[in-house]
Amino acid sequence: MPHVSFKIIPGVDQNRTPALNEAALSTTNLVRFVPDRQGLGLVQKLGGWTTFYPNTLPATVRALWAWEDTNENIYLAAGCQSLTSNYQASLNIINAGNGTDITPRTITSNVAVDVSSTSGSNIFNVGDTLVTPTSLYSVQITTHISIAGVILFGLYQCTAVGSNLFSVDGQNILGRPEYATSTIANGGSVASFATTSGDATVTVTLNDHGFSVGSTYTILIPTTVGGITLFSNYTIQTVPSANTFTIQAQNQASATTSASINGGDANFVYFLGIGAAPVGTGYGVGGYGSGGYGTGTGINPTTGTSIPASDWVLDNWGEILISNPRSERTVPLTVTGLSTSAGTVTLSFATNYTATVGAAIVVSGMDPSGYNGSYVITASTTNSVSFTSATTGAMVTGGTIQVYVNGYSPLFYWSPPAGQPIAQIIPNSPVVNEGFFVAMPQRQIIAWGSSFSGDQDPLLVRWCDAGNFTSWIGTSANQAGSYRIPKGSRIIGALQGPQQGLVWTDLALWSMQYISQPYIYAFNEVGAGCGLIAKKAAVSMNGVVYWMGQSQFYRLAGSGVEPIMCAIWDVIFQNMDTAYKDRIQVAANSRFGEISWFFPTQGSGGVINFYAKYNAGLNQWDFGSMGRTAWINESVLGPPIGAGEDLYIYQHETSTDAAGQAMTSSFQTGYFVMSEADIKMFVDELWPDMKWGYYGAAQSATVQITFYVTDFPGQTPYVYGPYSLTQATTVIAPRFRGRLVSMKIESTDIGSFWRIGNIRYRVQPDGRY
Repeated sequence: MPHVSFKIIPGVDQNRTPALNEAALSTTNLVRFVPDRQGLGLVQKLGGWTTFYPNTLPATVRALWAWEDTNENIYLAAGCQSLTSNYQASLNIINAGNGTDITPRTITSNVAVDVSSTSGSNIFNVGDTLVTPTSLYSVQITTHISIAGVILFGLYQCTAVGSNLFSVDGQNILGRPEYATSTIANGGSVASFATTSGDATVTVTLNDHGFSVGSTYTILIPTTVGGITLFSNYTIQTVPSANTFTIQAQNQASATTSASINGGDANFVYFLGIGAAPVGTGYGVGGYGSGGYGTGTGINPTTGTSIPASDWVLDNWGEILISNPRSERTVPLTVTGLSTSAGTVTLSFATNYTATVGAAIVVSGMDPSGYNGSYVITASTTNSVSFTSATTGAMVTGGTIQVYVNGYSPLFYWSPPAGQPIAQIIPNSPVVNEGFFVAMPQRQIIAWGSSFSGDQDPLLVRWCDAGNFTSWIGTSANQAGSYRIPKGSRIIGALQGPQQGLVWTDLALWSMQYISQPYIYAFNEVGAGCGLIAKKAAVSMNGVVYWMGQSQFYRLAGSGVEPIMCAIWDVIFQNMDTAYKDRIQVAANSRFGEISWFFPTQGSGGVINFYAKYNAGLNQWDFGSMGRTAWINESVLGPPIGAGEDLYIYQHETSTDAAGQAMTSSFQTGYFVMSEADIKMFVDELWPDMKWGYYGAAQSATVQITFYVTDFPGQTPYVYGPYSLTQATTVIAPRFRGRLVSMKIESTDIGSFWRIGNIRYRVQPDGRY
């Protein structure tokens, strides 16, 4: 009787049927391929992982970054986001086994306009009866305030003046000083809007506005007037006077009326800075202790910030830069529906806002046993929201509560040498960004999905001066600047690639190459129809950039953008839950030349539970069940580190097991055709050949082998096994008869490793079917 080898073709092919996929792999789980000199990919058990940090993180980790400072301190940064709410998150630093929460803190204030000016000066004193900012605060003024011929709007550094009083330097959008034309004490005003029934034209009154036809006017506080809700950017249509201009609304007004933005009050969003002291009589949150980071009398305590899909990038100063910590804006609400038990509660806005059905809100009330917490809006009408409370307890009758309805995405930084207790906003930086990276070697922060006015432009790229992340306005004397991608709907992601920055829109890939003055960067479309599927679906490894598109994989190498043929396309794009595609996480493992994409499958509820892995050296794919929500390649901390859906952080390639638990590693072949004719074949003997452990270690692995035998591809196969194999196993006698056979190898033992060798079987003809 002859003996025949199982010659397994490397890689998995799910696009083929098992019968067409002869001698190749059809399914895998937690395995990898290593090359040999015959060009075959030997299948072996995937490297395991150990727990990197003993405690769970407070929410789902969406970003990781590791670095070492000049004092040889090694840090791991973790940006978190809750799956159930964008408003439960934190920024965490792990150093020497200890965790520190450095989440930025914000305070929002709505107060009567109270600004004082001195003729000829660009210093303006601002009063706030609710908050006393220190000189360590920055403030975003979200309602245009007109005072003495100057408009205050945007992000400013605060200078402490006295109790409930601070000053800011007046400047325009280009960073040039603006000086008061007169001396005014305790004055100033915000914009008001007037509508005419049946007309979409809205007249805006804002004294000394300085706008011209074609300019952009930004409304950051949703305001309803005449049945129209005004929010976002508007192009100025006409300028009747120095104090008025008109904009065009999307709908016609239903009434002739007028209303002031934010009820005529100023809206301030404060960002706490280095060493900022507790404010007012508020209470601490997130373990900061009593009185820490609370708010003053009249404002309810903030609950921290949210960080949807945060980016962390090290900048060569030994500091961590943080993108996308969304600081919630608060809107006062009054209660119109009260209940002492669970039920639907309707809340009305004291200021104008139109809620969106399905949006997440956070309610922080005066009664901690009442309606605090996160809720999803179930009904939406102008100036009110309804949600279902599962909490018993009565809201304070007639009380005012806070709801967090809008977010900002500033740029923050944290510097260990400076002793910062929390991350601090970068002065003068764009207050709204979707993400960023640091360009090398110029050391410039490249912010994308950015803004000039405070309202996001999804195609805008802005960058700071070289080596100075506090300078963002381009001049002839610096290298700051901006560029708007002219095609596509929005920028999906960006990174620093080999020799250039790379920016993906939903449609294409753009290169961003440094060319110095006067334009600083040249932008060119280098690939069309190859847009990015998710923010964290692209990675650079060994000089090549890989990414997942909407329905295909790509790489950027020396010859340009190339599609990567994917033999497991069905498993990925027919199985992915595209409602949660923004959670896709790419994972490079340069030790083995592998790139994995982790994603949620249909029915998972958005939980990442699956991976597709590409071996760049062998040009082969495999897949399996494992979820990682964030990842960094090999770093100063050693092998790759990933974050799990269980809120733990793990270091990979450090064990044979899954954090002390057994790994279920397996692969199954397609059908081997033992006979192309009508003759059935009989197999009565199999000789196992494998590596049963690491080199120089115990050869103690236990592997199960199972055979699936049939005569026709569509038949339900007969199952033989599983048979247990160890190094001591010389031969097994499965004794099966058929024309097609598939083989599955699996291991579930603790502390073992294996790699496939040359398995042989004895076969002979055994009659017709």
